[in-house]
Amino acid sequence: MNREARIFESLTSALSPSILEIENESHMHSGPGSETHYKVLIVSSLFEGKSRIDRQRSVNDVLKTEFNNGLHALTQKALTPAEFDLQKDALNFISPECRGGSKRLPKQ
Repeated sequence: MNREARIFESLTSALSPSILEIENESHMHSGPGSETHYKVLIVSSLFEGKSRIDRQRSVNDVLKTEFNNGLHALTQKALTPAEFDLQKDALNFISPECRGGSKRLPKQ
């Protein structure tokens, strides 16, 4: 099973999302065939009453094994269903430029 499938399975099982979109962005950072950089949009009623930071911690905690085994970066948007309904037409969800890992320039 590839990393994207494991991320999908783990987040679905732990957070029961109503919407879960996962995009492998590794080709923009580490080259084709890599599984190191992902973007996730997750909408779950389990985020109700939680701060943005606590929601992101929840996602990161679920994916701890992936981070320990080569997942380098995860851009995420974690919303409640009501927030998604308000924002869905204006979501501008762009990952930041990678400044680490294989993109580092060698020291001269």
